[in-house]
Amino acid sequence: MRRMLAIFLMIPVLFTAGVMVQSVFAASFTIRDGGRVYSYTGFSRDTSAVLQGAGVALDDRDQLIRDAGTITVRRAPVVEVIWHGQSISVSTREETAQALLDRLGLSLEEDDVLNIPAQTLLCEGMVLRVDRVISRETCFTRCLPHETEELYCAALPEGSRKVLVEGRDGTLKCRAWVTYVNGEESAREVLEETLTCSPVTEMVAVGTGTAEGAETPQPVITDQEILLPTGERVRYNRVDYVRATAYTHTDAGCTSTTATGSRVHRGTVAVDPRYIPYGTRMFIMASDGSYIYGLAEAEDCGGDIKGDRVDLYLPNYQECMAFGRRRCTVYFLE
Repeated sequence: MRRMLAIFLMIPVLFTAGVMVQSVFAASFTIRDGGRVYSYTGFSRDTSAVLQGAGVALDDRDQLIRDAGTITVRRAPVVEVIWHGQSISVSTREETAQALLDRLGLSLEEDDVLNIPAQTLLCEGMVLRVDRVISRETCFTRCLPHETEELYCAALPEGSRKVLVEGRDGTLKCRAWVTYVNGEESAREVLEETLTCSPVTEMVAVGTGTAEGAETPQPVITDQEILLPTGERVRYNRVDYVRATAYTHTDAGCTSTTATGSRVHRGTVAVDPRYIPYGTRMFIMASDGSYIYGLAEAEDCGGDIKGDRVDLYLPNYQECMAFGRRRCTVYFLE
């Protein structure tokens, strides 16, 4: 019993002795790391051990200033190095851009471009960029897309389409000066273009006629008025009879542009302008009722078109041949 009492009496004594030893031999430190402050108390007075005990990690290029119980950490400036498109962050201390590249083992080649002078002294937050810039002449082929032209055709049912001439893309042989940055094209200047194959315009007939199997509507002609199948009413003030043929834009000597500058279409009529002035609006049909050309306008002319002869535009050669030569009645519209 006396032994246990003695042990209980010794515990406070030992605790007090431990506190006294710690206060005599332990050391306290304040560590300043930028905007962060750490406190550390321990028996070691070695700076590295104190920092390690406080959990403060250092880079090889960081600096320390120790003043009694205060340790100040001066971090090395960090710069971003972008080498041929690849980015890394590097600590530096009072060295030039060239010195940092040498330290990293990065050698500038003839085609490398540095974004700042090589002797620039680096500081916090700077970006050191090295791009490999190569320019060279190259040749390539460029496609010239073909155009599509639609021609209205009454011989085809409405809504149908028929390719008369297959379209074909053209090609250009090009010579250019091309600049590559880090292996990717950044600029291209075309120096020369040579046409190697001309594009061919695709000609498509678009049906405007009556649907297959349906009865062709006929105009109703009364004294000085025509009721068209569309329901439109037009008035005329004169009737004449002419010799009619048909032509298309692919005939020899013909183009897609009329003598008056308009584009050929169904309704374009080539006339002798001394007999029928340009701009005259007409309604034309075969005198025997076998063919209705419909509304038309005098827009074109031709070497063989004299006097009471007219040439009606149709979108393709087959329709022209089917029309042949006919005696037609012309109603001159008001």
